[in-house]
Amino acid sequence: MSTAGKVIRCRAAVSWAPNTPAAMEEIEVAPPEAGEVRIKVGVATSVCHSDLYHLLESMTADGFPTVLGHEGAGIVESVGPGVTEFQPGDKVIPLFLCQCKECRFCKSPRTNQCERAWTRIRQEIMAGVESRFTCKGKRVHQFMGTSTFSEYTVINQIAVTRIDPAAPLDKICLLGCGICTGYGAAVNTAKVEAGSSCAVFGLGAVGLAAVMGCRAAGASRIIAVDINSDKAEKAKELGATDFLNPKDHSRPVHEVISEMTGGGVDFSLECVGNVEVMRSALESSMEAWGVSVVVGWTDMFDITIRPRHLICGRTWKGSMFGGFKAKDGVAGMVRSYLEKKVKLDEFISHKMELDQVNDAIELMKNSQWYRPGSSPTCSHKDKHA
Repeated sequence: MSTAGKVIRCRAAVSWAPNTPAAMEEIEVAPPEAGEVRIKVGVATSVCHSDLYHLLESMTADGFPTVLGHEGAGIVESVGPGVTEFQPGDKVIPLFLCQCKECRFCKSPRTNQCERAWTRIRQEIMAGVESRFTCKGKRVHQFMGTSTFSEYTVINQIAVTRIDPAAPLDKICLLGCGICTGYGAAVNTAKVEAGSSCAVFGLGAVGLAAVMGCRAAGASRIIAVDINSDKAEKAKELGATDFLNPKDHSRPVHEVISEMTGGGVDFSLECVGNVEVMRSALESSMEAWGVSVVVGWTDMFDITIRPRHLICGRTWKGSMFGGFKAKDGVAGMVRSYLEKKVKLDEFISHKMELDQVNDAIELMKNSQWYRPGSSPTCSHKDKHA
């Protein structure tokens, strides 16, 4: 029986309050309105540190209740009025960063931002302005306008991209955030050059993807930095030539890197979201021409540097979603995966059911997911009414 135009009742992991486990609930997902697409997330979603940041670090009370998750893939169930780009049965990836293709930002090669991006997302609470979710009579936020920890979700068409029908959803779900963010930060934002030296700070999925991006760009030396030495092997598998654990040294790691490289690396990427690490990454780059990119997200602290860190020639840049224009970039990364130019399988460490999402969060929180990959994924079971 067709569900188009009807409310769908399905399972979702609802986070009712900050710093509390998600509860498996039956929620109501309203039909898509004008310009919207309802997606059966269906096969898989992965856990990203941004989910943990909202739940366990920023803990903005106004951002709850919410359904977390923003790295997913699924199949279009139905479309709202005026939608012509998608039709039921299309394989798609939801996007936390939209691409309307009409605004001056979308038309400019200078940015991957979209003027409509932050009109549909309330950045201070990391949730969509609109929500098609209700649970127990209460409106539930859609995290980053996506909410992939639900069996169904409704998203504006400007934040959805159609992908190759041959793509395996349980692998390409990773491209919804972390892999594109790190890989693109290296190739699009830093513009790593062949034969150059690089340092990547933080080896979560984003950092490991940045290592992979540096390798793809032809860097000859890639120094991977993390306080967990268990990550060294995976980093080297993805292209790192060296590994540094700051805890193994009695002096700041940027000084160690400077000595190793004769003054600093050509490119450095901070993939942690820690302001002290951001400064260390900047100082690890060559003073005369180094490029350092801030990739990790935080909105909780200020950062202080001395003018001389930039005056002598360094460039300090930020990267949102790896500089990819969302719809085009993600579809392109899916093709690259199918053509074996980008690795994804190596980033998957555990496969778990949706009702184990709290276990997946604990694995990521405690950095116990490096056996052998980098990101737990949660499967969905089709139990909608």
